[in-house]
Amino acid sequence: MSPIEIARKLAGLGETGDACRAYELALAAVPGPGPDEKMEAAMYILQFEGEYRAAYTAFLELYRDGFYKEDAWNIMTEAFYLPNEKLLRSHYENNVKQLKKYPYFFRKDFPDFEDLPIKFYPFDDSSYVPLTAAEGRFGEPTDFSEPVISRNFFKDLENPILAEDVYSQYELEYLNDNVRPSEYVSRENHIYLHYKSWGEFCSYLQVLNLRKLLIDKKFVFLIEDQISLYPIDFKAEYGIDYSTFPLKPVGIREINRLIWHTQLSYHNGGDFFNEIFDSHPNLIYDSSVLKKDVERVVEDLRETLDAARSLSEVMEVFDNGEWHNFDMIRELYLMRDRTDKDIMVTLFCRSKMLFPHLDPASRIAPAIFYQPHFEYNHVRMMGDDMGRAIMSSDQYDYALNSEIFKNFKYIKVFCPIRRITTSYGGTIRFMWDTSQADIEDGKILVVADEIVQRVLLRGYLVDPDKRLFKDSAAVRFEDAKLNPTATFSALAAFLDLPYTESMKTCTLYGLPTQVALEQEVYGFDTAAVYKTYDEFCCDAERCWLEYFLRDAYEYYGYDFQYYDGGPVDEERVRDWIAHFEKIDYYLRESNRPYYLDAVKKRRQELIEKGESAEYTSTPEEDAEAVLEDFMAGSHERRLSVARVLLKGLKFVNEQGRPLKFMPRLEPDPALLEQPLYH
Repeated sequence: MSPIEIARKLAGLGETGDACRAYELALAAVPGPGPDEKMEAAMYILQFEGEYRAAYTAFLELYRDGFYKEDAWNIMTEAFYLPNEKLLRSHYENNVKQLKKYPYFFRKDFPDFEDLPIKFYPFDDSSYVPLTAAEGRFGEPTDFSEPVISRNFFKDLENPILAEDVYSQYELEYLNDNVRPSEYVSRENHIYLHYKSWGEFCSYLQVLNLRKLLIDKKFVFLIEDQISLYPIDFKAEYGIDYSTFPLKPVGIREINRLIWHTQLSYHNGGDFFNEIFDSHPNLIYDSSVLKKDVERVVEDLRETLDAARSLSEVMEVFDNGEWHNFDMIRELYLMRDRTDKDIMVTLFCRSKMLFPHLDPASRIAPAIFYQPHFEYNHVRMMGDDMGRAIMSSDQYDYALNSEIFKNFKYIKVFCPIRRITTSYGGTIRFMWDTSQADIEDGKILVVADEIVQRVLLRGYLVDPDKRLFKDSAAVRFEDAKLNPTATFSALAAFLDLPYTESMKTCTLYGLPTQVALEQEVYGFDTAAVYKTYDEFCCDAERCWLEYFLRDAYEYYGYDFQYYDGGPVDEERVRDWIAHFEKIDYYLRESNRPYYLDAVKKRRQELIEKGESAEYTSTPEEDAEAVLEDFMAGSHERRLSVARVLLKGLKFVNEQGRPLKFMPRLEPDPALLEQPLYH
């Protein structure tokens, strides 16, 4: 039976809840139902209070496609518009009232509510569907509070900000919260908003809330040909000479933006991106840090501030040579409702070393540049009966629930991505080198089974419903190296920063990397693009990676170098696993001393307890037996993971919602110096 037939049967039995769900499935089916069945499903869902957005979408599609057009319009008007018309009218009239008395709004001939050229049909609690009355045309559902900054507002900071047709509540609040008052920067620094159509601007007053945005009088509204007024001479027009105001240091609560340099996997070239942003005049930067260390320091600072009995006691604690910004410490201590975000901002501003090139007279408040690492990101995967892989990670959940992230209102996320076989080889080399160095220091650190972890750690797949990833982009390491101007110009635009001279050099705390670091490759050297790490990975491992990560290869524009594109079944997977020569070697060699140490410690513990026994094998032989069991278990785990992925690369979160690709940042095509890497 088809979904629509199942729905009808359930409806006939009076099972309205199950019938609604069946009708919803029918509407979501590919190919979808015909016009008659679509109308039937939408009407039933609406009548029996199913998922109303499914019904709403069906009515919109019917209207646009010319089926049941009048009926669909009447239903949407009666069910969704008219019950909310009073509220929309109230929004409009309140905004008009505020604008009529606002000093930097120069037009007063507002139309009556009934004459507005655009009506807004509420779609859900936060979204509206615009209807252009004259054309009878519905637009797409739009959430004006969607936490996305869609343009490069701060591309040019030489002149006051000028933005055209900003109809996002979130972006208007963003401008208000991040552009500093003229009085603070000793120059004219209003935000000029130009709207090309008076009727369109007035229509959007139904869905915007301007009252709080007008309090600080930062905005200047220019309608249609009033653009000729930009920029206004406030000294001549209003008698205000902002140059007479002293520069004011940035306060804790002025810093509202976080740029999260997140970790897709390991050895993706993240340090290169850090070196580019190190000396940016609009960023407060710190190098890669362990997230747990930041959380620990924030907790310690909170306890210190809460326990302090006086400001002088606080100043004594922080007078240790590491803290230079005592004004901000004073501000933080006197703040009654301080949050983890406030403490973190102060932590990042503690030392002049962290922002040697910060522009104190910038038109905008600086953003925090944050790259928190986990020591290890463990991902779990479980197959379901629909052939999907259910993904979960404690570290991922920990980041999403972080109070620090929650308290930043504006977050941009970018994530470097590198050819997966290359970053895999680099990771094995790093783990092996680290384990060997630790042995010399008397410690034991093993190489992990990265061949499995790499196909599980799909950081490029994000939950689109999670606020942290709504405004994110993946940036290819190869683009950054081979086409740096095109890539970093695009990345600056995405992050809403000016592309500055500082982004054309690689530094660490203001020093050239050649001076500050000892490493193989410096700056814009492209050698790292072409590394293959043959000593640390073999072709069978690289075939496995390319096949099971082929979705990432396709989406992010990488060609296969090892997998031949042919069919893959369990037999072929078993053959790959049997030839994992490099990873198996490093697993064995790094785990051997670990298990030998464990066997020796266990025998010593028994001796200390008086339970010594006669052994028929040496510690080395026992350790070797345990090591073989470990290797067999690793091989079985690889096969288990492969069996799930052989069903198809379909990934969902724990609630069953599909995960989506983090959008790929496209370098500016006009600035390409070399063909794009494939």
